[in-house]
Amino acid sequence: MSTITNFTPITNFTPTATNLILNHYLDPPPSSLSNIAGNSELFTFSMFSWNSTDHLYCTESRMTLTCPSNYSSTHDLDIDTTSYSETCPEYFRYIHEDLKTWKENGITEDMVEKLKETAHFRLIIVNGTAYVKQYQKAFQTRDTYTLWGILQLLKLYPGRLPDLDMMFQCHDQSSIKRDTYKGSEAAFAPPQFHYCADESTFDIVFPDWSFWGWPEINIKPWVPLVKDLEKGNAMKNWTSREPFAYWKGNLYTGSRTKLKECNSLEKWSTQIIQQDWGKETAEGFKNSNLSKQCLHRYKIYIEGNAWSVSEKYILACDSMALLINPIYYDFFSRSLIPMKHYWPVNPSNLCKSIKFAVDWGNNNADKAQEIGREGSEYILNQIKIEHVYDYMFHVLNEYAKLLRYKPTVPEGSEELCSERFACSPPGLETKFKTETIVSGPSKRGPCALPPPYFPGTLQTLRDQNAKIKEIVQMWER
Repeated sequence: MSTITNFTPITNFTPTATNLILNHYLDPPPSSLSNIAGNSELFTFSMFSWNSTDHLYCTESRMTLTCPSNYSSTHDLDIDTTSYSETCPEYFRYIHEDLKTWKENGITEDMVEKLKETAHFRLIIVNGTAYVKQYQKAFQTRDTYTLWGILQLLKLYPGRLPDLDMMFQCHDQSSIKRDTYKGSEAAFAPPQFHYCADESTFDIVFPDWSFWGWPEINIKPWVPLVKDLEKGNAMKNWTSREPFAYWKGNLYTGSRTKLKECNSLEKWSTQIIQQDWGKETAEGFKNSNLSKQCLHRYKIYIEGNAWSVSEKYILACDSMALLINPIYYDFFSRSLIPMKHYWPVNPSNLCKSIKFAVDWGNNNADKAQEIGREGSEYILNQIKIEHVYDYMFHVLNEYAKLLRYKPTVPEGSEELCSERFACSPPGLETKFKTETIVSGPSKRGPCALPPPYFPGTLQTLRDQNAKIKEIVQMWER
């Protein structure tokens, strides 16, 4: 095993710069306010700071409401609806890639209808108003928070999305297999939206529910969580952190079972902790605060049944992230570059590969810190909440352009409005929703969607990343 000391982290891959579109967030409601969703004072606190005439209409006697009759899908602000602000980050280019298979022939209603048996819900937007038809309940509140995020998008950019009709699946794994739709049949693959995909599937990736909170395990919405993570990062600089690799989570899913073998500080410089969510829930999540887990120089990311929402939290820690050969990707991760944003771990030689990364980092502290800093800055600067909303806007807007039929509201659908979701009993679910309500339209448009990659460019990027990983594996021999 050799130690490389003259490696310089890659810095010449820089995503397109983007300025802030939305630049001011209010703090969460003071603790002195009631957590009951019907308390109208709560709804004066918003993620975005501009004033709005929009209100929620909750009553103490009726927490499950129909949408108010004066609920509007448009706004009177003088906004140039044809204008865009700065260019979106580089990973937005993958929107074109994800929709490419339907570019030539478009999407028919029959193709969408094929997904009824597997989708969790169907979202329809007609004349700026959203409707949902639920086919099955998703795990925990994944579907609820996904729809909540879409509702906030419609308040942020009212009337700007065209009519559309889409199916969403909330399971862990993507499922529209390319093997099922080969060659010319690929154009007829059903267009399913999902949180992740991989090279063997056609699923259209979309931001996951946790950006608006994950109440079942007490993970805050993205805006307040980012503030906490930044404070947590400042608590310990890199050199004063524990000089070993760290991972905590559910060991009993997917390839994570192999990670147990690496749990030895003496042999592998690695600490692996099984998360007991039952115990954490009973004890009020006192040992699972993400902002207090940025205490190690190296943090491991490994997939479970599929991609994991923990990826963004691990990368945001200023630690050098050790990514164990991810198969699945979410909406932003395809622009991550090995040895710039993270260290690639070889899964076929797992424990030794982690140990090598730790030894290399401890012997090359400046370079390891730079990789950790680049990964953290990517998450904190390129995945701001405005980018999340703009990605949602653009992927839905581009998808709607491909529809070859006029969407109509299916029988059994319900109109969506904030009251239907936020007017609920007190608790974390309601608290997180009230903290993430968009109070009114943006005074600027979404970022400008960059063009597709030129033919061959994507393959060149993949080849470059693969070559970097090969070099790291050569060092380990």
